Amino acid sequence: MTTPSEQAQRQADEQRDPGLSTIMSERRQLLNLAYRLLGSLADAEDVVQETYTRWYAMSRAQQEAVQSPGAWLTKVASRICLTMLGSARARRETYVGEWIPEPLPDPAEWIAGAAGGAELDPADRITLNESVTMAFLVVFESMTPAERVAFVLHDVFRYPFAEVAEIVGRSPAACRQLASSARRRIAAARAGASPNAARQASVVRRFKAAWEAQDIEALLSLLDPGATAISDGGGRAIAHLLPIEGAEQIAHLYRTIARFAPPRTILERTVNGLPGLVVESGGLIETVFAFEVEDDRITRIWAVRNPDKLRPWQLW
Repeated sequence: MTTPSEQAQRQADEQRDPGLSTIMSERRQLLNLAYRLLGSLADAEDVVQETYTRWYAMSRAQQEAVQSPGAWLTKVASRICLTMLGSARARRETYVGEWIPEPLPDPAEWIAGAAGGAELDPADRITLNESVTMAFLVVFESMTPAERVAFVLHDVFRYPFAEVAEIVGRSPAACRQLASSARRRIAAARAGASPNAARQASVVRRFKAAWEAQDIEALLSLLDPGATAISDGGGRAIAHLLPIEGAEQIAHLYRTIARFAPPRTILERTVNGLPGLVVESGGLIETVFAFEVEDDRITRIWAVRNPDKLRPWQLW
């Protein structure tokens, strides 16, 4: 997040380096790209920082020799993400319980809280669209790093396969096949899903009311019979370690949670661009819920409880 002092420093830096404004204008694009590739805002911010570090490690002559700084930054950021995706698979083998991508609040909420009501730099925003919904990010996790990079660069950010090939280190034809494979994975995993924010808001609102009322029948009416609930505590918060399958099991679990949970407030919030819920207790957000809804029934619930993944939510 950009503070007023950082903005002042940036203005001073721009006076010393007239090209700084052009370079920094790529920040939002890089952050959007890295978040979609990694599923973590914290990791995405690290990637952007490392990318700029590498740019400024070059001499002025080397920088001026770069024909398209934006393309150079994207290439470097994507390659850093590729490396991180490879190591992430190994880290997740030792992760406690299920791993869920880091949920994002609505940019307006995230920004207003972070800036204390001050104007926030647009470069700090993540642009929300279907490619950043929790359902999409979860499907991304099933892809190989090369598939993920090829799909996100080409299908989301509209990079031609010739440029994708330079980044991935494969031929354009191979990258075309990678993106095609990724599309098939998405189609298979999300058959029948069609995000509709207004309809999802209605379902989520009714789920919240039924949950607070501990109304099993109402919960069952809102859950698809084959629904799945996944919780991510990362060993840092209480969470069910394995997915809960089936509407009845989920409904009884949530009634038990409502019955024995300490005092808390359940709030309707935008989570990764779609209606979701957050649980606030003692002034802190302790859980963020994302949902997948098909035919007015909930098919997936993702509950993120790992406090390391809830950092942006504590700012507002």
